[in-house]
Amino acid sequence: MSKAIESGASADVFLNRKPACADRALSKLETQIVELEARVEAALADTETIPNGPPAKPEAVEIWGVPFSRLTLGQTLQHVDGLIAAGRPGYFITANLNYNMLTSQHPQLRQVNDNASFIVCDGMPMVWRSQWTDRPLPERVAGSELIYALTQWSAHKGHRIYFLGGAPGVAQAAADKLSDRYPGLTVAGVHSPPFRPLSDREHAELIEEIRGSQPDIVYVAMGQPKGELWIAENYQQIGAPVCVQIGASFDFVAGGVARAPRWIQRAGLEWCYRMLQEPRRLARRYWHNAAFLLRSLRQESLDAVR
Repeated sequence: MSKAIESGASADVFLNRKPACADRALSKLETQIVELEARVEAALADTETIPNGPPAKPEAVEIWGVPFSRLTLGQTLQHVDGLIAAGRPGYFITANLNYNMLTSQHPQLRQVNDNASFIVCDGMPMVWRSQWTDRPLPERVAGSELIYALTQWSAHKGHRIYFLGGAPGVAQAAADKLSDRYPGLTVAGVHSPPFRPLSDREHAELIEEIRGSQPDIVYVAMGQPKGELWIAENYQQIGAPVCVQIGASFDFVAGGVARAPRWIQRAGLEWCYRMLQEPRRLARRYWHNAAFLLRSLRQESLDAVR
């Protein structure tokens, strides 16, 4: 029996104690976020004036069927400002290797990609592959970092953010944590739809709720490709200048899923770290991603010798 319980300490205290490894992981995560926030502050110092009019569509390089915009994190934030200043409904995409694979399987995603304001690269394999072209991607723009950076940016600029999707309570927890971290943040609304198809009435009420909250940015957490397809179908009715599918970012922020250490991210092995965390959910997906990657590289090799 534990000494904590034998000595009369409450079971709640005993059960809620975090192991030392969890504390170290939180400390490393905090260090990553602080480093990220310093980058955002530097970008803010360079762009205190909101751009006039819509920004030109950034230069892109196509990697395995997806046209990735050649943007750094700071440039991504500046383009978001330009879209908000223009005031027209729009969206952008954060695309990882899984999204590349899905684009090859779902022809409708090509139209979704074509209509996007821009697509940032959230995968090291595509960054590495782009180095073989005359238009290399400058860096990976990870969705799990973008949610912090874009929220910090929005708190400074006064942009209103709507949180849509995720498991019950997760979107609210993410909104609360981000509000605590960035006091200037304006949360336009939070909604976690049920995990089933919405009726026509429910769908109409959801669109009206989001539109009525007048958000500048809508974070959508519905999974791939459901989130991207939902945005492409509804962004005009929502009317927000910026919608973006942010995947598991609500879970990262709320604390349900831990991010990989920085060295693992830079090595392009975050997929392995996440699979060890959620093997049942992710093992099959990453197996298919790896097969897609090998097929793509093999096809490029064959094309090169023809």
